[in-house]
Amino acid sequence: MVLFKRKPVKYLAPPKVENDETEVWEIKQTGEIFLDYESYLARIDFYKQRRFICQITGHSGLSFFEALKSELSGAQEVEEAFPEALKGPVLRRVQFQTISRINTLVDLIYDEFRADYYPGEAVTVQVATGERLAGIVRDKTSFGAKILPDGTLNPPYSRYLVSLDDRPNEEAVVDDNHISRDRKIFTKQVLRSFIKNSVTRDSWNGAPWQVKHDLAKQYHIDTKIPPHLFLENKPIDKKMKMTQVGAVVKIDSNNGNFQEHSGSNSQLLQRDPGIEVQWNKQNNSQHLIKDKNDLSLISSQASNQLDAQSKSQPPYISHTFQVYGPISKIEPRPINFHNSTFTFAPQPILPQSLQPPRPPQLLPQIKYPIEDLQIRPRKEGFRRPALKFLSQDTPSNNFRPSREGAEIQMKSVGLLLETWDTLNVFCEIFVLDSFTFDDFVEAMQISSEDIECELFVEIHCAALKMLVASEADGGEILIPLLEMEDESDEEKETGQPRSISTPADGHQPERRGKTTRSGLTRTDFIAQPRKSHRAAEMLAEVNWIDRLRKRNFKDGGWQLLLIGLLYQLSKSPRYFDVCNTLLKELAPLDLDPTPETARKRYLQLEVNLRIQVLEILCMLIVDTKAVRTYMEECSEQMTSFRKEKIQWQRDRKQYIEELRVLNEERKALLPLNTPSSLSPENGTLTKLTAGEVEIPDPVEDDFNETDDDLRQIRTLRRGQDRALERKRKREAHQDKVEKADLESKQPKHIKQLTKLSKEIKKKQDLIAKCENEISTLDNDLREADCPRTRLLGRDRFWNRYFWFERNGMPYGGLPDSSTAEADYANGCIWIQGPGDMERKGFIDMESQLQAEYKEKHQMTVPERKKLEEGSTSLYNAYQWGYYEDPESVDELLSWLDVRGCNEIRLHKELKLYRDRIISNMEKRKKYLKSWDEKTLNSGIKRMATRRKDSSINHAATYRCLAWRNTMAISEIGHLHSDQPRVRRSNKKEASLSCTKEPDRPSKAETKGRNKKNTGYR
Repeated sequence: MVLFKRKPVKYLAPPKVENDETEVWEIKQTGEIFLDYESYLARIDFYKQRRFICQITGHSGLSFFEALKSELSGAQEVEEAFPEALKGPVLRRVQFQTISRINTLVDLIYDEFRADYYPGEAVTVQVATGERLAGIVRDKTSFGAKILPDGTLNPPYSRYLVSLDDRPNEEAVVDDNHISRDRKIFTKQVLRSFIKNSVTRDSWNGAPWQVKHDLAKQYHIDTKIPPHLFLENKPIDKKMKMTQVGAVVKIDSNNGNFQEHSGSNSQLLQRDPGIEVQWNKQNNSQHLIKDKNDLSLISSQASNQLDAQSKSQPPYISHTFQVYGPISKIEPRPINFHNSTFTFAPQPILPQSLQPPRPPQLLPQIKYPIEDLQIRPRKEGFRRPALKFLSQDTPSNNFRPSREGAEIQMKSVGLLLETWDTLNVFCEIFVLDSFTFDDFVEAMQISSEDIECELFVEIHCAALKMLVASEADGGEILIPLLEMEDESDEEKETGQPRSISTPADGHQPERRGKTTRSGLTRTDFIAQPRKSHRAAEMLAEVNWIDRLRKRNFKDGGWQLLLIGLLYQLSKSPRYFDVCNTLLKELAPLDLDPTPETARKRYLQLEVNLRIQVLEILCMLIVDTKAVRTYMEECSEQMTSFRKEKIQWQRDRKQYIEELRVLNEERKALLPLNTPSSLSPENGTLTKLTAGEVEIPDPVEDDFNETDDDLRQIRTLRRGQDRALERKRKREAHQDKVEKADLESKQPKHIKQLTKLSKEIKKKQDLIAKCENEISTLDNDLREADCPRTRLLGRDRFWNRYFWFERNGMPYGGLPDSSTAEADYANGCIWIQGPGDMERKGFIDMESQLQAEYKEKHQMTVPERKKLEEGSTSLYNAYQWGYYEDPESVDELLSWLDVRGCNEIRLHKELKLYRDRIISNMEKRKKYLKSWDEKTLNSGIKRMATRRKDSSINHAATYRCLAWRNTMAISEIGHLHSDQPRVRRSNKKEASLSCTKEPDRPSKAETKGRNKKNTGYR
């Protein structure tokens, strides 16, 4: 039956046709007939709306005709799939059931019928010999429970007479434990479809399920609905909450008289048009009117109170009849109401003494999880573990920053994490070895002239190479730069870069607008009233794009390229402020505009400004074609991994089912007194009784040589090797003979057990292999998930929790990295404060909402945040803290309340990755401790000096100096900061002065070459 708004579609009744010549329109699918075309079109438009539901399949968003077609095909499939022998009993059990949810009804029917069988049903029986044979149930006999003389209760059981298919002249009598049906025939899904196709139900609450009339007639099912299931009886039953009434009072609508009817037949009140009976629920549950004397007593008491009240105030108009007693004893009084005279019927009221006390109202049971801040605060003193901070400007003055980030500001921590994550996730595109976050922080803070940090230089050079292709690759600009195209055209025409002139008088000339191809308005003359840096002069004689194409990074080259990039970006309003701030430091007015100045100034640049430079580079690179292609390849690989994982899961499911069957067969073969020597775990029989198997002693044959014989053999060439080879063959032959003899003496069931044990062991190995492959594919999916950094979750105050090894990179970095011995990438859980919208909507709420929250929880949300987070609370999204100790992780898990929607997800993720997080934290501690010990042993004070001192061994002082870009050396043959090697050619290649850089490796190539760390899969 097709549904519309969850109700069956009712067809229109056929109209009356006056004569056979009347023109009518018909809808063939429904048989509806219309006398006018407009009504026909309106009905067709209604049927074509995609708002109908197929009741059999549950598909929604269909037109009526699509849903009807789906129902007809689905009904036919269900009719063929469901066993014919079960249709009658199942429908008989479903008839008049009042369970509203179809899933609950299906569960009930399935539990009752899955171990019950009926005549005519195809089953499988297990005969006395252990064989499983197919047959048809011919007869069923049920026996009830029986109590033995000793008090033992035998449960009820059934016996089935089954005719065997393969043995026409034989029948088997089996009990419940030796009969079964095919699992695919009787399933919950098939049963649900059959029930939905066979029964109907009205839309009111508590309506019974009814078998369709044609099916009820076919299977001889009673269709007479019991009286207590009628709609008109349900509301009264619900209000009265009793099934028997001693005396039922009925009111005659004509004269207002009371009539008493006996309740011996348990008759219920029927709703009469024009009369509405109002019941006092509490009075009905406690005091029932049993006879007329009680009725008169209540009526007289109510009349006395009513007469007293009528003198003090006029009564209201009565729209209902009260069943407390006859009101005819009180004379009606005329009352003037809005200049009209009405006769009011007084309202009788029961005496206060006859009204029972109200029952206590039970609080509704809370269904968790709920919104986190709606959970009552825990006991005082239970706080979140204290955070640690990398920056020098911590939210609380009580906590000092770590030694590594003494010069880093809080606003730069997020940019630092974002930059490190981008460089490591896309390290295969940058052609960079992976590096730890601690080494990265240390490298960003080195400012000594006599220390050249390879990690620091390679990061900048690799990032710059992603912006412009090399000359060998065509020199294409890979990022959109403002006005770059027009400047290049002017340079080609004039031969010199475009210069910026300033009038001598200081007045701005008249601006003449010129529309470029980019749709922007340029001016021929740009007046700069105040000069803040000398970047334009530094780039006057240098075309930074051409220099970048040639990969000229030495002697301040890459620093000069950065100045050119920043100067180009400063023309955009988006980058104007930040680029001007950086250019003031890199090309100041009081220094000469030379590459040496650029090199020294970038060396002395503050770490927070360095972080801004790298952040700008990374944001430009993520929009390049290389990164987009890499992410597309990762997405395709993830699709392939998922398909492969699904196949392994199917194989595992099949092996588990086969293992279950083998275990059942083995259990059937085991005797009741199974010897303890049988070891099913390893699939071997370790020891048997002496009476069953006799193990023969080793046989000494004539092939044994004495020491003298061996001594003579040694004199021959290779004699000893031949003797040892013959001895090994004899021992192998002897073991084979003993094994065959042992198997021949074993009983038959022992041989079968041994064979089954071997097969079980084989299935267990296959299942273990599937588990290992699934785990490997899960790790590959995690590493290939690189488009975005996935957070662990949020807590009750909307702080975000990040573990950067969560996706996009190996847990311990690339295994062939130069610092792979560290075996961790970040090693910390980072916490970011709530965003502005979350803080305004959930924490710093309006005063009215804060007052309501305080009334409910005795504190406002900010007060609760301060109480439960302590002094290391984060206010906004620009503030970051971290955990680096395993103890903090366990304390955080204890602090989280799994009754909240946010924290239940965060708790789940932390529990899932807890072991890996703690392992990386411990490896980080070990790695940092080893370098601290080296520094102490060397006796060198750890500080960044700007004075050259060749006597200091800086490699033993700074961890980051141990990093080497081995990937670049193996991929392109040199470091990014080195000039490409010049290859001289004789003939056609003489015009090329430098070697062409190889193409960027694809995701598939790097996966095969740099197989990532899978030690913890």
